[in-house]
Amino acid sequence: MKKLLYDLTMLNAIPANERRVRKYFETYAQGKATLSYDNIGSVIATKIGDPNGPRIMVAGHMDEIGFIVSEITKEGYVKFIPAGGWWGHVVLGQQFQITTKDDKSIPCVTGSKPPHILKEDEKVKVVDLKDMYVDLGVASKEAVEALGVKIGDMITPYIESRDLNDPKYLLAKALDNRIGVALALEVLDNLQHESHPNVYYGVGTVQEEVGVRGAATSAYKVNPDIGIALDVTIAHDFPGGTKETELGKGPCLMIYDSSMVGHVGLREYTINLCEELGIPYQLSYLRQGGTDAGKIHLTQTGCPSIAICLASRYIHSHTSIIHADDYENAVRLVTELLKRLDRKTVDDITYR
Repeated sequence: MKKLLYDLTMLNAIPANERRVRKYFETYAQGKATLSYDNIGSVIATKIGDPNGPRIMVAGHMDEIGFIVSEITKEGYVKFIPAGGWWGHVVLGQQFQITTKDDKSIPCVTGSKPPHILKEDEKVKVVDLKDMYVDLGVASKEAVEALGVKIGDMITPYIESRDLNDPKYLLAKALDNRIGVALALEVLDNLQHESHPNVYYGVGTVQEEVGVRGAATSAYKVNPDIGIALDVTIAHDFPGGTKETELGKGPCLMIYDSSMVGHVGLREYTINLCEELGIPYQLSYLRQGGTDAGKIHLTQTGCPSIAICLASRYIHSHTSIIHADDYENAVRLVTELLKRLDRKTVDDITYR
């Protein structure tokens, strides 16, 4: 479990530049499923249980937040534009890497003024992303270009994925949303040894962080009867937090976010299954933000959908933390759903 997740988080893949994760997905799924694609880069692993059964789409987006090189100054600094949602406070003074077109990784750091020279009003403001830059440790535009860096290259956080002091606490970049990709692949593994009365579509979607785009195109291709988005949600167990969702308390069933009100019938079915099997779970909501389910549930004539998420501390930063028990319980929950979602059950959920 950890190797799969850490392998995925160490890959670099911002929106529209997911090919490294897609290649890993393809290699992992080879021989276990039939692979197909939409036309903007999402990958679909199809595993047939009952060819006449319902179509179950389980999606995790492959992209992570990052930046795109927008300018190289004559002094050798690199300006950027965001690809996904960043808060300026977590960007300054951090290590990043630029990935060139030939897959060369260029280390760099976001520059910031020392506190000694900040004006009083600057000390209380969040620095605007448009005023930031990365420092490659070279002295000219020509030196940057000699490294192979070009306008349009992606910039991603640099951090080593690792266990923390309790090895069930896992630290990495890009847990949003390599978690979803890893979960979809682990469920595919489980279905090699389990019968399932449906057709499983494990999907690595693209461009979620800039508008949930690949979920729309891949869902149109699959035309699912049930949609399950796998993602992260906010862990509220930090000092001063509300503890609405906590690490180690089970996967979170999203009841509401800004893109979808979770399907009540599917949610209640999932809750009942958790209680039957003794799988811990939490209920979650987001006032802002959404998941792939926001587009999946609107596919063609509509598709009952739910987001099953892992509580994660410090999302949309270099250093997110999840709990291994939540991951294992999410794998088990989704696998058990696939073992039970036959045509009658799906019809009962849909037309309750």
